[in-house]
Amino acid sequence: MTQITTLTFFRFPTIADRFWAFQMMQFAHRDLRQARGQTFYKLLGSGKGFGFNPLPDWSVYSLLQVWKSERDADEFFATAPIVERYRAHSAEFWTLYMKNVSAKGAWSGGNPFEAASDLDAANSYLAVITRARIKAKHLASFWRFVPRAQKPLERSDGLIFTKGIGELPVIQMATFSLWESEAAMKSYAYKSAEHREAIAKTRELGWYQEEMFSRFQPYRSVGTWNGKSILDFGF
Repeated sequence: MTQITTLTFFRFPTIADRFWAFQMMQFAHRDLRQARGQTFYKLLGSGKGFGFNPLPDWSVYSLLQVWKSERDADEFFATAPIVERYRAHSAEFWTLYMKNVSAKGAWSGGNPFEAASDLDAANSYLAVITRARIKAKHLASFWRFVPRAQKPLERSDGLIFTKGIGELPVIQMATFSLWESEAAMKSYAYKSAEHREAIAKTRELGWYQEEMFSRFQPYRSVGTWNGKSILDFGF
């Protein structure tokens, strides 16, 4: 069996639903820890706008999970009572199934992702999760620089979807981005002067206490976002 990763986004339409989702950041863990076949999970909030953002988006939450197999993930989404509770409170529920291409760094002290050996050469889509725990002494300088570093992302060719996610506002943040191809992602990452400067400053100043850069091949999309299906796997 092949390890897979799922990332689920929930949109909560009303103030009551958003308050429920906020509470579940604490109360959902008992149920999530019991998911069979799950080897790692993170229940995440989100930030406004693109990429890293210290201001929370109270309408969107996400759930990152790593599974021993796709069958385990399917069973969870089909039968787990916690899933039904989230569906009942959310206006949209979108899950992306992915296989890991590579992962560098650590998340909560380890690397939960295993590189897949059965990637599909005909599938050019690429998903990226960039996650960091920012050192307290560097918070001010980091957040002053973020708007400049992220500006090119808004106009990047080949960018399908992006959202800032994270365990804790301001301190533990991540960016999820979905691209048409690796070439499109690299064009942003390496041709953008602002992004190259951010990489250089990270190395020079040591902004992060912990960081991870992970690439995935998305291969299955379930649900909609903004009323539309995000990916077409008709190749």
